[in-house]
Amino acid sequence: MAEILLSLTIIGIVAAITLPSLTGNINERTWNTQRKALYARFSQAISLMPALNGYGTLKEESSEGASDAVDTATETFLTDGLAKVLKINNICDNEHLEDCGIVTSFTNMAGSQIPIPMTLYELNSHFRSVALHGYSYSTMDTKAAAFETQNGESIIAFYNQSCITDLNPGFSTNQGSFIAFPQSNMCVNFIYDLNGNKGPNTFGKDIGIMTVFNSTDSIVVAPLPASADREGWAPWNMATKFCTDKDSESRMPNIDELSAMLINKNIINLTAGAAFLSNSVGSLDRIWLVSVDGGTRLLVFKDNTQRSIRCVRR
Repeated sequence: MAEILLSLTIIGIVAAITLPSLTGNINERTWNTQRKALYARFSQAISLMPALNGYGTLKEESSEGASDAVDTATETFLTDGLAKVLKINNICDNEHLEDCGIVTSFTNMAGSQIPIPMTLYELNSHFRSVALHGYSYSTMDTKAAAFETQNGESIIAFYNQSCITDLNPGFSTNQGSFIAFPQSNMCVNFIYDLNGNKGPNTFGKDIGIMTVFNSTDSIVVAPLPASADREGWAPWNMATKFCTDKDSESRMPNIDELSAMLINKNIINLTAGAAFLSNSVGSLDRIWLVSVDGGTRLLVFKDNTQRSIRCVRR
């Protein structure tokens, strides 16, 4: 009996040590599978939409000249656009996001608890106004709206009604760099929660982002940025190796993935003041990067200058 009790005690101790790790690994694999399936469904749905801009009006008045005008642009995009190509169970306006399983706050990549953005400007203040070298870009603010999918995901959407397809407004500087504002190309940004309001409500686990660029021939990206310990410095010709050395599943982001990270910089916690390098080559001798503080994407000459690197997983 003593030997049996001792064996059971040892088994219990080993189980207590290993079970959390095993459970965590299972959850991570489950979330990763769900995330990829969600991305595939959205990519297919968005490809069926002829255009993403211009849905509804930014302000909808109950009567001509009424003072009680309300912003329904995002709701209109969901009801008249996305719901026609994607199976949606429920759509919630800005005042009732919790009815679609949207949490009021979650843990970002820095481990900080942050409130869920409620408007386009709260998502990223660069939509309000961004300027560089005398050029500027801004768009109207819109309230977020949310929906639930048939698979149980809760998703909050941020809509830019005036998004375009080309890189205008863009301009060249006298130093030879081409600069554009990715906000002008962002049509809709999604923050998804794979299991509704259930825990852990942490970015990189059950919570993630998807961003759609270009009003026509749209591109959907869903970067899963590596943790901050995989952020570092490297010249462009060593950047890919930097990511794979950190993690065999990590890679360099392309410019659209990096632009999505810039749009969601508060959630991902991109380092202020940094210019992050992508693996997208714009021409024979130039490469794309983004400026966190500038809120811009830049096409710059390749050189051996050390630049900030933030790896992602697909």
